[in-house]
Amino acid sequence: MYISQLRIREGRLTRVKHMTEESEILELLKQVRSGRVMPEEALLSLKTAPFEDLSYAKVDYHRGLRQGAPEVIYGQSKTPEQILGILEKMREQNISRILVTRISAETADFLSGRVDFEYHAIPRMGIAWNADPRAQEGLVAVASGGTSDMKVCEEAAVTAEVLGSKVLRLYDVGVAGLHRLLSHVDQLMKARAVVAVAGMEGALASVVGGLVSCPVIAVPTSVGYGANFGGLSALLAMLNSCASGVSVVNIDNGFGAGFIAHRINRTEGIH
Repeated sequence: MYISQLRIREGRLTRVKHMTEESEILELLKQVRSGRVMPEEALLSLKTAPFEDLSYAKVDYHRGLRQGAPEVIYGQSKTPEQILGILEKMREQNISRILVTRISAETADFLSGRVDFEYHAIPRMGIAWNADPRAQEGLVAVASGGTSDMKVCEEAAVTAEVLGSKVLRLYDVGVAGLHRLLSHVDQLMKARAVVAVAGMEGALASVVGGLVSCPVIAVPTSVGYGANFGGLSALLAMLNSCASGVSVVNIDNGFGAGFIAHRINRTEGIH
């Protein structure tokens, strides 16, 4: 079981902030080098357990340190009480901007009455303690074949925004009216990553992949008539794209696409 670390400084007992992100570790090390923090104090703040066992969940406190973003709570099939318990434990470690995906409006209402919670109804996801959002940098474009794909698009877009990417939304630009997409080519070419979301035959990803020089993350959706097979036809089409630089995530996985796009955007910004 995780036990909060305490220290005595200037005659007062104070809580040591748990290190949850790489930038915090780096700042701590700089303070040790400058002499503002004693090595023993730094060691104490780093010795905390990387996770806590709640019996129904093992809360990963070091996810931000390893991956640059705190653990994301997959809300589907969890009870509102379980989600609340995880959120409260994460908050105890000063973790903010916590994404909770795939939750109902009823679950969101339950959480909003107990924690600082912002709900996005279209993608069915929320953010806890987002009062101090990250500065948005670079550019990720999220393009959809049709309005029916918006739920998946918004899951990708909100994920990338919360993580710190600037997002350009280009909705309903499918190949049935190619001129709609071509009118935005200049904007697409400025992006560091493009998320192409489409159902039906999933052709949008190949078209976008042939127009831009940045990586394209294709997201097949379960939108389509009869032989769409719940998104399988779009998935297979995207996996067989003739355009180079196109990768594919699973059906309706907007979160996964938004997370990858943010990582690409962040990496490109370093160079």
